[in-house]
Amino acid sequence: MFKNERLISQQQIQWKCLESKTENKRLQYGRFAISPFQRGQASTVGTAIRRALLQEVRGSSITRAKFHKVVHEYSTIMGLQETIHDVLVNLKEIVLKSDSNDIQEGFLSVTGPKVVTAGDTLLPSCVKIIDNSQYVTTITQPISLHIELKIEKDRGYRIEKPEKYKDGQFVIDAVFMPVQNVNYSIHLFDNGRATQEISFMEIWTNGSLTPHEALSEASKKLIELLNPLLTIIEDGSSFKSKEDSIIIATESTSRQLQFNNTSKLEQTLFETFIDQLELPARAFNCLKRSEIHTIADLLNYSREDLSRIKNFGQKSVDQVSKALWERFGKELPNKKETIT
Repeated sequence: MFKNERLISQQQIQWKCLESKTENKRLQYGRFAISPFQRGQASTVGTAIRRALLQEVRGSSITRAKFHKVVHEYSTIMGLQETIHDVLVNLKEIVLKSDSNDIQEGFLSVTGPKVVTAGDTLLPSCVKIIDNSQYVTTITQPISLHIELKIEKDRGYRIEKPEKYKDGQFVIDAVFMPVQNVNYSIHLFDNGRATQEISFMEIWTNGSLTPHEALSEASKKLIELLNPLLTIIEDGSSFKSKEDSIIIATESTSRQLQFNNTSKLEQTLFETFIDQLELPARAFNCLKRSEIHTIADLLNYSREDLSRIKNFGQKSVDQVSKALWERFGKELPNKKETIT
């Protein structure tokens, strides 16, 4: 912790890295102390930074793959151990780091027999593979495999709508999140004059960013999001900024808009990702491993269905049910249903 809490408590908020370690090429961990806060402030800041870390920090991912002479994703290629679907899943898991915001192209061109890994991919100089040993597929016969890849940089998830496969080109549900998990805790301390708060934050990343870099980028994103609000001046029933004036709609108009957009709001809720539930790491990771990414995915499962997930006990089911009700006013269905 801090050497002199009294001295620091009179200064602006400061942070310190308490622990930093690399578990493997695709897992880095950092633990930070942020202090001092007045009562209640640590929770406000902790929640905002946690969400920014998980949703606003940008990462790179493979978003499309093109195979030659392939009809659909469940096709098989003679001499290839996996189906096209399995290869796409493995390509999705490859961790990349890109220094460019532009769309990049990569190529995978190998001849078997061979175990194909991420390191066999040819990429532009601005794109780096974090772990060259990540498995892609196995070629069991002396055939050639050619895959064209599209790489993009974005934030959050991108769940693509099913579309017809054209010329062997397949879209991939991309995960652009370099931050895998975030936990924070709040503790009280007495500086001699008042009780203040200190926040301890734990960050896990996939290796494309260090936890320190992720924390810095998330903080910058929060500032960028809130900075435009500093220029707004309240003037009667409208808010005027330096460039634009936003007129507040009348109450009757607002009600009409709300009525017309109910279905859209409901759809938006269902597209919300489960990290908004702020679940404990164990429950959150179990849901992700079961391909439950959104509230819509979660509402396809009853309590009984969730309890069948590996390592997902009754306590985790209760945590999910409570968070779903408190944050979105939704309950798990009595039996497995399909959201339409």
